[in-house]
Amino acid sequence: MDLGAFSISLAVKDIEKSKTFYEKLGFTVFAGEQENNWLIMKNGSHVIGLFQGMFEKNILTFDPGWDNDALEVNPFTDVRALQQQLKNKGLSLTSEADDSSSGPASFTLEDPDGNPILFDQHS
Repeated sequence: MDLGAFSISLAVKDIEKSKTFYEKLGFTVFAGEQENNWLIMKNGSHVIGLFQGMFEKNILTFDPGWDNDALEVNPFTDVRALQQQLKNKGLSLTSEADDSSSGPASFTLEDPDGNPILFDQHS
């Protein structure tokens, strides 16, 4: 099962302080809008998202259809197919993509410890 590009979305209290901290670890801004409280940062193939005021917890994030440079991958497994595969394995979802839709969509679930996992398809 190919889940797509992996990153961690961090719920930060102060995006400027977090950005400065991660820059000291060698991360650079890759995408985002700091004025809207979100940045995507990279260090080699490692990707983190900084999100101020958007999430309660840190989130493991998979992006079907993208590689770690946010470039489209084709072919890829559509998020709705991934959703169905996970449901068939007995996993309970906390939100679902509309099976009758196409294109961008997302769904979420939690691991046994309550850590949220987001599957977020952008194309």
